[in-house]
Amino acid sequence: MFRRAPPPDGGPPRFLLIRDSYKNWGFPKGHLERGEPPAEAARREVAEETGLDDLILHGPIQVIDWYFRFRGRTIHKYCHFFLFESRQGDPVPQAEEGITDCAWYPLEEARKTISYDNARGVLERAAEMVQALAPADGGPP
Repeated sequence: MFRRAPPPDGGPPRFLLIRDSYKNWGFPKGHLERGEPPAEAARREVAEETGLDDLILHGPIQVIDWYFRFRGRTIHKYCHFFLFESRQGDPVPQAEEGITDCAWYPLEEARKTISYDNARGVLERAAEMVQALAPADGGPP
């Protein structure tokens, strides 16, 4: 998720990161409910984990996958990421889900803050997509 700096200041877009209970920084994510399309699940999870619900969907970013072990079994997990824009509101971490912080970062700071390499790749792709967007008000995105 990103946010453009409002006029007249403008400035570079900022990206929202969340910190989990392990103190790792990344993006909101969660589980699909039965019959729920991935984009709607992403919108719901972002709203739940950050309290931001006035979101503009700009499209899919990418799907990442990874393996982990749980109770002696190897699990293969997939996560669909979508580019959402938030134009208003302050993020509030969903404490009951272990989200300990939410913060907006300029791209360079987000690159340094994000904890996972695969999430860093999502950030890079999101930054490319934001750069390609037409400005909302005639100024730079």
